[in-house]
Amino acid sequence: MACTTLLVGKKASYDGSTFTARNEDSGHGHYFPKKFTVVQPEEQPEVYRSVISHVEIRLPKKPMRYTAMPHAFSEMGIWAAAGVNEANVSMTATETITTNERVLAGDPLVRRIPAEGDTPEIPGGIGEEDIVVITLPYIRSAREGVVRLGSLLEKYGTYETNGIAFQDVDEIWWLETIGGHHWIARRVPDDAYVVAPNQFGIDEFDLEDAFGEQKEHMCSADLREFIAENHLDLSLDGKFNARYAFGSHSDQDHSYNTPRQWAVQRYFNPRSNAWDGIDADYRPDDDDIPWCRVPEHKITVDEMKWALSNHYQGTEYDPYAKYGDPSRRNQYRVIGINRNDFVTVVQIRPYLPEAIRTIEWVALGSNAFNALVPFYANIDRTPEYLANTTRKVTTESFYWANRIIAALADASFSASKSLVERYQSSVVRQGLQIITAADKAFLKKKKVKKASAYCEEVNARVTEMLEKETQGILAKVLDEATNVMKNSYSRNDY
Repeated sequence: MACTTLLVGKKASYDGSTFTARNEDSGHGHYFPKKFTVVQPEEQPEVYRSVISHVEIRLPKKPMRYTAMPHAFSEMGIWAAAGVNEANVSMTATETITTNERVLAGDPLVRRIPAEGDTPEIPGGIGEEDIVVITLPYIRSAREGVVRLGSLLEKYGTYETNGIAFQDVDEIWWLETIGGHHWIARRVPDDAYVVAPNQFGIDEFDLEDAFGEQKEHMCSADLREFIAENHLDLSLDGKFNARYAFGSHSDQDHSYNTPRQWAVQRYFNPRSNAWDGIDADYRPDDDDIPWCRVPEHKITVDEMKWALSNHYQGTEYDPYAKYGDPSRRNQYRVIGINRNDFVTVVQIRPYLPEAIRTIEWVALGSNAFNALVPFYANIDRTPEYLANTTRKVTTESFYWANRIIAALADASFSASKSLVERYQSSVVRQGLQIITAADKAFLKKKKVKKASAYCEEVNARVTEMLEKETQGILAKVLDEATNVMKNSYSRNDY
């Protein structure tokens, strides 16, 4: 799947929280309806079987409860996508990334081979469909997540190349797969942010640390031998660069992937570098844009949403622009694309009790037109408005309402954009007001009988607000889209 990931360390965020966020995007011409759910321990299988690869994995006992954003319809598998477990650990999986031919020749992807004649089927490895379900219920820290998934990759392999984020209250780790069985992971610096745009991203990587103390780096057990045997180290100065060794630098990368990294870093570091013109330090098609950066100011939730909704505003590449060379308006793939399925932004707040520590911000549909809404993650059930995504297109579902809003607002962009922005701002403002008041009320209570029930009641209030605001914007963009229909006429003739 095409996606964009944004990670923010605790010293780079506005309130000291760790933040992880990811857009899940469908392939061209496809849309995968999503829903916000909770998976209880008794719902976890003892033996997991992948729909795509048919690999079977015996899972550990005593799984934890976790939230998830699965496909609403299960023909292709679960695709849990992102979630938070009851230990306040989150993960998002996965960012589809790239690799190169040398890597794949040395460690081919593990694809399922169907049965033929008397030859039995050979199952494939694990993939995006599976990774959250077989990892998140069993980890109590971000570092544990890297260790568990790394061991699964080494044992079962993978049929695709992916990047996965793990998060707890102190740390964020980013893992990237290499070929069928290899992987590396790097801790996101506390004072930095990372943007991952469907391309192998980690650049500087300390192999000494990865095979030593593992303070900031981890990797598969035989990575050194794999690098040497396949002549993957391309450095001239002795400093190992993982992106050059394992990544790709194709023409497609330069139109589809690197421009998204350029756009987000251009926003968070506007004065650190020259971003435009022939003398730019970094151009949209550059291969050496840094993996992580220290931002010029602390990053907020609303800025993360803006970044993950970006369509190159303020540049000649904006498809909605009315200035510049028209031939360049769709030159690069935007972040806030029509086929965004959802975005989650997980905020783990160190200054609050564990019972109310984690907020899972959720938006469904195309990010340029949807609103990000906060929910407590310590829950046993999600609001029906976000969980009831059915095959029937209905405005009683948050997913379908957002799809309709986006299609209408896109068709009447000039008139509708300001309406959408007011809707987005109103939902965030009111959602934060409700959560902030609930935080304060919880802290005043001497005893809370069941924290998850308290969190669910607050989430219900957030949802009531959300439904009202969403119905309101739907009516407004419907009017604007109707006004610009091709068969409109200005004469009043009641």
